[in-house]
Amino acid sequence: MTARRRTRDGIVALSILAAVVTFLVATKLFPYHSLNHDEGVYLQQAAMLLDGKLFLHPPVPDAFRPWFFVRDASGLYPKYAPVPAAMFALGELFGHVRLSLALVAAGNVALVALVATQAFERRTGLLATVLFFASPLFLVDSAVFLPYAPTTFWNLLFAFAYFRSARTERNSYAVLAGAAVGIAFFSRPYTALLFALPFVAHALYSLRSTRFDRTAVVRLGTVAAVGSLGVVVALGYNAAVTGSPLVFPYEAFAPLDGLGFGHRKLLGYEQRYTVRLALRSNLAVVSDLFVNWVAGGPLGTALALVGVLAGVRWTRPSDWGAEFSQNQARAVLAGLVPSVVLGNVYFWGNRNIAGTISDPGDGLIHFFGPYYHFDLLLPTAAFGAFGAVVAARWLRGRVESSLSPSRAKPAVVALLVLSTVVFGGVTAAVATSPYRANATVTDQYRAAYSPVENRSFDDALVFVPTTYGNWLNHPFQAFRNDPDFGGPVVYALDGPNRFDVVDAYPNRTLYRYVYRGQWAPDGGEAVEPRLQRVREVRGGSVSLTTTAGLPRSVGSASIRLASDSGSGYYVVEGDRSARFRLVVSDGRARLVGANVSAVGDGAAVPVGETDTVAVEMYVENAEGTGFSYLLRLPVERRDGSVRALTPYEGVCRVARTCGGEGTAYLPNETAPGVSLETRLRGTE
Repeated sequence: MTARRRTRDGIVALSILAAVVTFLVATKLFPYHSLNHDEGVYLQQAAMLLDGKLFLHPPVPDAFRPWFFVRDASGLYPKYAPVPAAMFALGELFGHVRLSLALVAAGNVALVALVATQAFERRTGLLATVLFFASPLFLVDSAVFLPYAPTTFWNLLFAFAYFRSARTERNSYAVLAGAAVGIAFFSRPYTALLFALPFVAHALYSLRSTRFDRTAVVRLGTVAAVGSLGVVVALGYNAAVTGSPLVFPYEAFAPLDGLGFGHRKLLGYEQRYTVRLALRSNLAVVSDLFVNWVAGGPLGTALALVGVLAGVRWTRPSDWGAEFSQNQARAVLAGLVPSVVLGNVYFWGNRNIAGTISDPGDGLIHFFGPYYHFDLLLPTAAFGAFGAVVAARWLRGRVESSLSPSRAKPAVVALLVLSTVVFGGVTAAVATSPYRANATVTDQYRAAYSPVENRSFDDALVFVPTTYGNWLNHPFQAFRNDPDFGGPVVYALDGPNRFDVVDAYPNRTLYRYVYRGQWAPDGGEAVEPRLQRVREVRGGSVSLTTTAGLPRSVGSASIRLASDSGSGYYVVEGDRSARFRLVVSDGRARLVGANVSAVGDGAAVPVGETDTVAVEMYVENAEGTGFSYLLRLPVERRDGSVRALTPYEGVCRVARTCGGEGTAYLPNETAPGVSLETRLRGTE
């Protein structure tokens, strides 16, 4: 078997292994998706593309707006370019959406080998593939539906085709290089630009050194012309969705979320991104990359540094000669480091992923690594492989000069095996932290989705809480709708438009997803979920009969009745339970019951045409502490009648959390004496 065939078989084997490992990590470590809610954006966009849609047109836009979707007169559209989503959609066509992740991972692994081989030789290229594959940044980010690995695929394809076109002077490779860099630009423009800059510098050098030879001009002109088509397509997409070719969707979503220093803002989060802050945060991000997210951690970084020092001849470019050489390719790969590192200083996203800069366990970087620097895995792996080859040669030379031939060979083998074991151990150690962090999140997701995970729905409508504001799929990425907002289950926000949603789906079974506890999966705290059946009633009036348990230690109990227009107060007389009816009629709400009496004359409260009537009953024990029962009854008045939906039921032990999510009442999971029963009905 020839060396070329062995190398080819090795690349194929590693690519297949990368695909299998990526698929397993995606399905086992991220079965409910990750802490980065952008995954849901790309998956929703992928489903839209499969349906041939650029816009969503939900029946009630405010109740169906997915996370990071722009809303305008044309409908809802995502803030991201469609290239990664289109790649993810291929997996769905093949029968499993995560197959797309496996295919991208396999492609990246193979392309790293091909690119590194152009700059070094086949053995180094194969070893570079191993280092790339073993990098925690690759293993984690290749297994989630984020754009960094897909964009790197096109960048790597561009690098390989560019090097091959320079070496062979074949225009077919120039066409491929131009197409790849054009698609990369469409995917993530700034990422593609930073990757392409060293290649542009080399192209300008090539034109100068060949005195604008016709062959070089045609070849490089082909790369530029075909690549420009990607720019045209991107601008055309902008025009189609935002109305202007120069306004990108992310800019339409948040005009101050982008490149540059100064005032930056994304939704409710804003910051002054100064040069000093940029340098400080990027230093932390890059340091974390080379210590924790590349194969071998600091050892891998040290090998890469050795590879750079040994692999690039630090002479003037004019000394290289006109013909393309491996040294030129190495210089281009080395140029990626300053290009990507310095270019990202200008982007405030690197500040945001770092969380608290002084805390290495904070921020998305703790779970996914410095993903804006994903392209740096190529030069790190390539030069790390060459550094390993150089170090092995040096080690062998030292041993052979010190020992007899009979002892030198086993000594060299033993040292190389020991070095490999140490390197592998460090790699495993640095990969353990993000694995455990993401596994903890997945455990919390598993608990949170348990009421719906193995449940089959038939014409269901599920209201979901607004944990992080009025967004679907933030944080509940698994609760995604089909692009036509049909299918066996539809998810809608449990907000003020709930009656419009019910009217849009008149024949569906209604549910409400609620939970108890604080939603903090990154902190290892699982919520206790419940899927509550919801009924709709209507009549001239509606009444909610309630029985609330009172523990033996109760000292007093009082009730606050509130609507959007006012509030009233009641006291409870009883020692075992409070029994009362909430009655909504004639535009007002009031409580009636044998052991409930109003405080003053204004206990009844006005009710708007669409309103939420809230009942908060505070139960205080003899020691002065206590808890609250919560009821939130959605009501609507129209044409002389009233309709209502089953109320949200909650129990709150901390006063400051009573107004938010996470207070759901869970039957049979409360303290002794704490119970809540309700019955809703409408009367003529």
